[in-house]
Amino acid sequence: MIPTLHTDRLILREITPEDAQSIFSYFSNDTVTQHYGMKTFERIEEAERLVVAFATSYKEKRGIRWAIERKSQQGLIGTIGFNLWSSAHRRAEVGYELHPDFWRKGYSLEALKAVVEFGFKELQLTRIGAVVYIENEASNQLLHKFGFEKEGILKQYMVQNNKAHDVNIYAKFNPNLT
Repeated sequence: MIPTLHTDRLILREITPEDAQSIFSYFSNDTVTQHYGMKTFERIEEAERLVVAFATSYKEKRGIRWAIERKSQQGLIGTIGFNLWSSAHRRAEVGYELHPDFWRKGYSLEALKAVVEFGFKELQLTRIGAVVYIENEASNQLLHKFGFEKEGILKQYMVQNNKAHDVNIYAKFNPNLT
């Protein structure tokens, strides 16, 4: 079972099949998916498959994904977690998304702090990376604000809607190991 994390305003909890409708509500929005590297959802079944994929990734120790929920009101507003988790190499990539109704309210930063701390302390990661579309100003600013170091640009790294996109590559290193 995925451990539950708490912040001042948020609960980061395991994603359940009941969350599929909330996930569909924002992954069916082109504004959310334009910088995500996947097609916009057209059917609820796509969200249901994503919930299963998150659980499988955790079971196989390849990733861990939390539902982001406000303490003041039940219901998923986004997800956050690690992809490409390698316990052997002690690294992972962080990824996240929020429903647009909750953008620019500090929730992403709050969740990111909790997940990065968990990754360094509990998973003993030495490096947490992030890959972000260059044109995704909000995500680039978030990572910079939280102290992620921009390492460079990967040219034509992600293809979405038949268009290749350049991405920024970021990393944050475990301060307890330096």
